[in-house]
Amino acid sequence: MKSRYVVITAAVVTLLSACGVIRGDDEGSKGAQTTGVTSEPCPSAVDSKKGCIYLGSISDLTAGPFAALAVPITEAQKAFWARVNKAGGIGGKYEVDVTKFVRDNKYNPEVHRQVYNEMKDQVLGLAQTLGSPTTAAIIGDLKANSVVSAPASWTSAWEFEDVIIETGANYCVEAMNSVDYAMETYKPKSVMAVHLAGDYGADAAAGAKIAAEKNGLDFTAVETPSGATEQGRAITEITKNKPDLVILTTGPADAATIVGQAAAAGYKGRFIGTGPTWNPALLKSPAAPALKALYEQSAPGKSWAADTPGHQAMRDSLPGVTPNDGYTSGWAWAYPLKAALDAMVASGDVSRKGLLAAVKSLKTVDYEGMLPPEAGNFADDPNTATFRQTLINKVDDQVPTGVSMAKDFFVGPTAKDYTFDGPCFAKL
Repeated sequence: MKSRYVVITAAVVTLLSACGVIRGDDEGSKGAQTTGVTSEPCPSAVDSKKGCIYLGSISDLTAGPFAALAVPITEAQKAFWARVNKAGGIGGKYEVDVTKFVRDNKYNPEVHRQVYNEMKDQVLGLAQTLGSPTTAAIIGDLKANSVVSAPASWTSAWEFEDVIIETGANYCVEAMNSVDYAMETYKPKSVMAVHLAGDYGADAAAGAKIAAEKNGLDFTAVETPSGATEQGRAITEITKNKPDLVILTTGPADAATIVGQAAAAGYKGRFIGTGPTWNPALLKSPAAPALKALYEQSAPGKSWAADTPGHQAMRDSLPGVTPNDGYTSGWAWAYPLKAALDAMVASGDVSRKGLLAAVKSLKTVDYEGMLPPEAGNFADDPNTATFRQTLINKVDDQVPTGVSMAKDFFVGPTAKDYTFDGPCFAKL
């Protein structure tokens, strides 16, 4: 599918490069260094004898709707790679730097493209590219230049992009499983998808539509803008039409407004929100009682407190932080990229094309229990490789992240039978 630091003079470096001793770039050109890989050590190297692989991170760090998740995602990834470096790095030859090239996209595609263009000639790949519409803004360049990237998003479009190394089930699968779960648990007769525009919201809405049709349920979709003060139409549509189930695909503040105000207006149906709709701070909001009564969260992976070696390593590496599943997602997303880097170095082709070839060789990934190994299949065709297991969480103010597991990894009948032949959002 999908520079070793030996204190030497600049003149010697130049001589080595001219003689082709320092590795060529992706096209093997005349002894230039590989993009994003140096023989010099990383700025905060554990072992100054190892070279450095630079990975960029583009996230929603200040002004966008997912900053409360994105900041922990980014911090967790720094901690993940620090652990890798302390354990010997990549193939015993390189350490990884994910701190030098960290930029804020403000969840804006144009800003995302701008900051990517500023760093792209200095990084081997991207440890994080947050957002579906934002990543879509650079996907053409990623493919043209073989820039392997780990997305902080779960759109089904990534199943069809070799340079995107995603972790966990996509939004479409997540929504399919949510509807099937609701069929078992609540027996709804009608489903409404309330969603943001673009690949994030539309992908989940499409999955809800596919599952609703398979289950013989009435279905409607309501697109809503981002912003807690912009949810009036969505709330009106819910309270007027009274669907038994609402599949919610927004930011956390939007979700709290919709659930809280719909409940205040008398709505008594169920909400299942995709993973990014939740933030534990919502338990301190006026919507907390409504969320406890009416809301569940679908999720692509287990929460902060789960008992797996990967979760324990994450917690050990992030002492003193306030638990947030942004940390959990950020940590889990790093495993496939580590596996690909290991395979790249083992192959001897340390380059962007070498990394892409390594990605395409992966059929499983060791997530240290955070996800099943088969979630890391990037070698097979999209339909075969698509991971289809998700979970359902319930609101629980007795646990650190505010949610605890209601249903473990499962695949509903809709997702099990569905053929992935293109991004779901195209079918909404």
